[in-house]
Order: sequence, then structure tokens, then C-alpha cells
Amino acid sequence: MLSLERLRVLHAVMATGSVVGAASALHVTTSAVSQQLARLEREVGQRLLERQGRGVRLTEAGTLLADRAGELMAHVERVESDLAGHRGTVDGTVSVAGFATAVRGLLPRALRGLRSRHPALAVSLSEREPHEAVPALRRGHVDVVVAQDWPDDPLAVAPELSRRHLLDDPFDLAVSPEHPLARRDRVGPDELADLEWISWSSGQICHDWLVRSLSTDVRGPRIAHTASEHSTQLALVAADLGAALIPRLGRDPVPPGVRFVPIDPPPTRRVFALWRTSSGARPAVVAVLDALARA
Repeated sequence: MLSLERLRVLHAVMATGSVVGAASALHVTTSAVSQQLARLEREVGQRLLERQGRGVRLTEAGTLLADRAGELMAHVERVESDLAGHRGTVDGTVSVAGFATAVRGLLPRALRGLRSRHPALAVSLSEREPHEAVPALRRGHVDVVVAQDWPDDPLAVAPELSRRHLLDDPFDLAVSPEHPLARRDRVGPDELADLEWISWSSGQICHDWLVRSLSTDVRGPRIAHTASEHSTQLALVAADLGAALIPRLGRDPVPPGVRFVPIDPPPTRRVFALWRTSSGARPAVVAVLDALARA
């Protein structure tokens, strides 16, 4: 009979693209991964890996077996979730990952509620952007992910994942008191194109959204400064070095010298939770999702 643990190793090689990646994902040595793969090849009597340059790639038989291994592990997780659901107790460990402002503005309330309602449940939280968190969720390294997207650029969700909407998060214009728009009750999107901007760093999901939202037919937005953290962006705004678009979720504390002006209609991102469908019956996952919805 094939070893489930060896199948898990083969699937990790396919998911990460290398023996080194599989070892890192499984928290074992590369030697341990190589030994498990060699034993699996002897068990099935076929080559599963072949050299490609300085790395390896799966053979046709290896790809077939790795695909089936993924299906088998999902089925095992469903069985474990059903058994945990039948037991009905919320305990054990569960891992959650979320983007920065969700970790600051949403998850502390959710985790405090979880600790109060389910003291036997141990929750670990990590801050990760969706491009890191979603692959980790699919590989089984994280149980629940809090992610974001925009109506005009929805995040593609893999078939094996489920999604639950948590909230819509509007953005406001942040300016210094000296800025010409500081005393306005609201501004229209067409008034934003010519401003000098403080943006997220290039490559971050919010940077790409800002560039996409503020670009005109002629040119993109004038970005004077970039910073990854909202607190740094707001410090630059307070120094009258530019304007910023700041979400309402997780933006406190706001330094003195920053005015928020609503935009009509407001640019809005969608915040949602993701989990593996195969773990959906697990009481710990259900408890986390309920706590997020309450928070």
C-alpha cells in the first residue's frame, strides 16, 4: 500500500517546484525528501522525477501520482473535518493569515472573541499578502486567509477553496490641512488625477490598484513618494508632501495634521475569508469564520 506521507512529499515537490521547496514547506531536510521520493519510486516501480538542469521535474507518471495525491489528501482532510465536526468540540490549533490592515484592524477583535468563546483553541496569526497567503492555504500550511480584492480586479479563487465576504472597505483621500482640498466635504474621482501622490511600494497589490484607478488616457498618477506602511504614508501626508488614498480598516492611529475627505463615489475594496473546502466542516475553522464575521 502506498504511504500517504510519501505521497504528501511528492505533492509538495509538484506544488513548490523543487525538492528544496518541498523540504522547506514540510519543515524537513532535503535529504529526507529525497529518501522518501526514492522509496516511493521503488514502491510504484516507475520513475517519478528526472533531472532538469540543476533541479528536477516530475515525469508523466510523477505528475499523475502527484495529482492523485492532492485529491487523496483533500479527501483525508474532509474525513478528518467530518470526524471533528461529529465530536463537536472547538479545540486544537488553527492558523490564520491576513494582509496588514486586516491584521491590525480586524483580526485582534476576532481573536479576542475566539479566545473568550473557545479557550481550548490555539490560534496562530501571521501577516501575509494574498500572493503569499493563498498558495500557503492551498498547500495546507494555513487554515484560513483574510484577503482583499476590488470589483474591477477580482481575485481568482481556486476550485478547492471556499470564500466568505466579510466587509466592503471604502478609501478616503488623506491630505494635510494646508492642501487645497482639505476643507471640502467631499471630492469626485475626476478631481484626483492631477494630485501628487504618496503610494504603496511598486509591486504591492494596493500600488497596482492605485495606478490602475488613477491613470488617465494620457498618463498615470504622479507618484512622489512610496511607502509600504499606512503609518508612514500618513506621516508624509502630515508633512504636506502629497496626498494618499487610505482605507478605513486598520488606519488608526492617525497622526495630527491629517484630514480625511470622502470621495463620492468611494473607491472600495472587498475583504473576505478563504479556506479549503475540504476543511469546512472542522469546528475550529467554522469558529474562526464566525469570529471574523462578528468582528
